[in-house]
Amino acid sequence: MTRRGLLLLGGAAAVAVGGAILLTPDQATPPSPSTSDLAFPGLAQRLAQAAAIEVKRHDGTLQVRRAAPDVWVLPAKADYPVRPERVRELLVGLTELRLTEPRTANPEMLDRLGLDDPTREGATSSLLRILDAQGAAIAELVVGRRRVRTQGNVPETVYVRRPSESQAWLAEGRLPLDGDPNLWIDRDLANIPRDRVRGVTVNRQGEAPLILRRGTDTDAPLAVLEPTTTPELDEISLDEVARGFEFLTFLDVRKAAEIPGERLGEGRFELTDNLRITVTAHKDGETLWGMLSAEGDEEAARLNARWQGWAYQLGQWKEKSFVPRLEDLRKQEASAPAGTAPEAPAVTTPSETPDTPPPAAPQ
Repeated sequence: MTRRGLLLLGGAAAVAVGGAILLTPDQATPPSPSTSDLAFPGLAQRLAQAAAIEVKRHDGTLQVRRAAPDVWVLPAKADYPVRPERVRELLVGLTELRLTEPRTANPEMLDRLGLDDPTREGATSSLLRILDAQGAAIAELVVGRRRVRTQGNVPETVYVRRPSESQAWLAEGRLPLDGDPNLWIDRDLANIPRDRVRGVTVNRQGEAPLILRRGTDTDAPLAVLEPTTTPELDEISLDEVARGFEFLTFLDVRKAAEIPGERLGEGRFELTDNLRITVTAHKDGETLWGMLSAEGDEEAARLNARWQGWAYQLGQWKEKSFVPRLEDLRKQEASAPAGTAPEAPAVTTPSETPDTPPPAAPQ
């Protein structure tokens, strides 16, 4: 065989070997979920008896309680309903969680995986417990750090262990744990465009009514009808009244019967499409609380289903949107730029003073 033929034959062999390497499965790839053991076999059936979810950390415990078959609430937020998709995602993730790889069983090494005692000061672990109506655990797991993979279509993984064991596992599945109660509830109250507000009547305690109306043009700004005599008004402040329901969210929530503070008054908003909204405002120190109610057609019914029975802590700035005073709408005088010295008063010299007789000569 010639030298050229040997070279060609060797090149073909190299290509064949390279193809075989590419087509051979990577033996280091984690096992598929179907070959890994479920962390809690048969859990889906037992979850029908679930009455509470607990997430315990070193700085406190979050509890979500089942109030009805499809309704879960937060006791820490006056039993306000939680987002159902958050509960569903967590419980489904727990039933599908699989233990793929055993890790350390040395208790002194658990903190490296975020699996040390959740009650220890500064611990990053969480104790997840699903409880029945009697408080017995249906499932419980210490959840540690997540392991991030950059490959596409690769399931999430997280380090876990059973509370009574020191054996750590790398588990495959998604467990969205949040200890902040605000992340379990939907804090959006409304998002109504400013141009739907056609008029506002504000009745504050002990003050004359303040009435604002928009002109016939859709783009016309709100204007004050009463009182009839007003100072020069600020267009931006008037527009903030119309924008009161745009991206409206709350900071905290209580039962309506437990609204704190003193009553400020109410703002009644007239909107397009036969919708009317009343905001009843209270002030507790520097904190603004409000109750919302709607009148009208189907839209009002949907809003009331969300708002009825609740008092919401709103941003302090919303006071000037929902129950403004006339003074809040006044155009502010422009202040002098910082660093500008005030103008000195004019000094009159004797030579500039007309008709001033000269002083008499001494006798």
